[in-house]
This record gives sequence, structure tokens and C-alpha cells, in this order.
Amino acid sequence: MNNSNCHIASVAIAVPPFVGRQEEIKAYIKKYYSDKLNSKSLDVINKVFSHSSMNQRHFAIDNYEILLNEDPDKRIQRFTQWSIRLSTQAVEESIAKVSLSAKDISALIVNTCTGYLCPGISTYLIDTLGLKKTTKLYDLVGSGCGGAIPNIELCRALLNESPDSIIVSVSVEICTCTYQMADDMSLLISNALFADGAAAAVLWNRPDGLTLVSSRSLYAPQYRDDIRFIYKNGQLHNKLSLRLPKLVAETATQVTDQLLKSHGLSVSDVKYWALHSGGDNVINEVKDAIGLNEEQLKPTRKVLANWGNVSSPTVWFVLQELQKEGLSPDNWLVILAFGAGLSAHAMLLKT
Repeated sequence: MNNSNCHIASVAIAVPPFVGRQEEIKAYIKKYYSDKLNSKSLDVINKVFSHSSMNQRHFAIDNYEILLNEDPDKRIQRFTQWSIRLSTQAVEESIAKVSLSAKDISALIVNTCTGYLCPGISTYLIDTLGLKKTTKLYDLVGSGCGGAIPNIELCRALLNESPDSIIVSVSVEICTCTYQMADDMSLLISNALFADGAAAAVLWNRPDGLTLVSSRSLYAPQYRDDIRFIYKNGQLHNKLSLRLPKLVAETATQVTDQLLKSHGLSVSDVKYWALHSGGDNVINEVKDAIGLNEEQLKPTRKVLANWGNVSSPTVWFVLQELQKEGLSPDNWLVILAFGAGLSAHAMLLKT
């Protein structure tokens, strides 16, 4: 992808009000699962929930007990309610930042991997946002934590077709709607890492915002079973292998190299990095493989500490942190996301 006229005009995030602190969640798990989990699992819980990289997360629940006996019908009801609510909040804030209204939106693309609705989330936003009935609506599923960048690529394609249009990208995940507990390392780690939230980005061809220069995607399907959702008894269960950090680093490095070399750039030419906060081990492996420093990773680590891994919206949380700190003009910025597939996606922008 290459389009120097396309700009990301604004970004906004939305999270549910319930805040779960890691020590509180650990106490909840011990209270209700100590007699159901083996000693090895309990040791893992003690270790991962006490890790210094994470402090708290936001959940689309009113209390932890909701998760205990939530049947599939109640779970999809909760997904429906919160995915629509958070998407609406994120879009409203993103368009307000650039003095637009919902009626200005030409097209809306929504991606998620933590629930399925038919008709899709986008169709509900017609009502909650007050969109025109002629707005182009699209729903993407199955891209996992890396889904925000393919979403943007499709937004850019629509913008190419209609240069005067306003396109809005939405990434929303209710990861608690995939909550499961068992003596399974994938589930134990997931329960210590994932959170709920949404993000929206406004794209236009006006000369304001971050210039979207190019993007690349890379898929390694031979590692599909190392990071994916699987169905058991009709419900999603997260699957994460122990070798995942190294596999992610390998794939992320390849796609980053391809992206930068296609523009005659090297890692040292890029001042700003917005990496997916995929967990401390993943961040460390990607950092070392690409050759980044801790200063460049501060926004990524801050998001992990305060919001956790929100799956696909996470890179927008990181970009917003970068924007809060202040982006000096005329510098390169790379957004790097990775997830199910195994997939890695990199996007090059100019501030």
C-alpha cells in the first residue's frame, strides 16, 4: 500500500468503567478455583499476576462473579451490549476531535475477533451514532490482535475510490467474552493478560494528521496453532504456545524489514514506534530482534501496565500515548501489530 494523501486525522479509545487490578483478580481466582486447579497452575497464577509489567485492566463486567457461570447466551448478549457501547464512544470522540459529525462519515469498518454478530456491529452503529442509512458498512472478523492494520488498509482503499470521503476504522474487543479457566497454560496466561476496549481512527485525504505512507503484512500459517482461538463445547478458548514470543519476534522483524527497505529506510531512521502490547515476554523479544531501545518502548509498556492487552485496539492505545507525549513533525513512525495467523502487520507514517 502506498498513498501519501491519506492521513489519520484522529484516534480515540474507549474502555468500560470496571477496573480490575492484578492482585484483586488473583485473589478472585484463588477464592473460586483453588479446589479446581492443580498446584502447578496455582504457582503460575501467583507468578504471572504478580509480574511488575502489569497493574490493572478494564473489563466489561460489573463484578468478577459474572464470569463464573456465564452461559453462551448471556455471553453473546454481553458482547453485543459492550461492543456496540464502546465502539460508539470511540467513534464519537474520534470525530469530535476533528470537528466532524456522524453524518460526515462515508464508510465505517469494524473489526473484532472476540464475538460474532449477524448483522455485524457496524449495523448497530447506524442507530447509536446516527449514521446516514447510505453509509458503507463493513465487518471484519478473525484477524486477532493484529486486526487494526488490515482494517486501515481497507479504509485506505475506500478513500482511494472516493478521495473526498471520511472513513472511520473501529477495532473493538470484549476479551472477557472468551474467558475460560482450566489447568491449561494458554488460559492461565490469557486470564492474566487480556482486557476489554475499543478504538476508532478517522481517515481522510485532507493535509492534517499523520501521513499514511505504506504498510506491509506477513503471514506464517505454519505457526497457526501457536496463536489462535479454538472452539470447545461451542465456546472460544485462547491458545498461546510457550514459543510464541520468539515466533512473533521473527515474523514482526521480517515484516518491519520489508516495509522499511521498500522506502530505503533502516530501523535507526524511525523515531517513533507503536508496538502492540502483547505481553512482557513478547515485547522484550520484539525489542531485541528489531533493535529498539527502552525509551522507544515506553508508550507500549505504559499501555500494558494500565490497560493490558486489549487485542486489536491495543496499537491505537499506544499511538494515543505517543500523541499525548507529543510527536515532533517530519519524523517517521511505525505501528507494528501481530496476532492470530500467525500474522504481523506494519504501517509506516510520517508525523
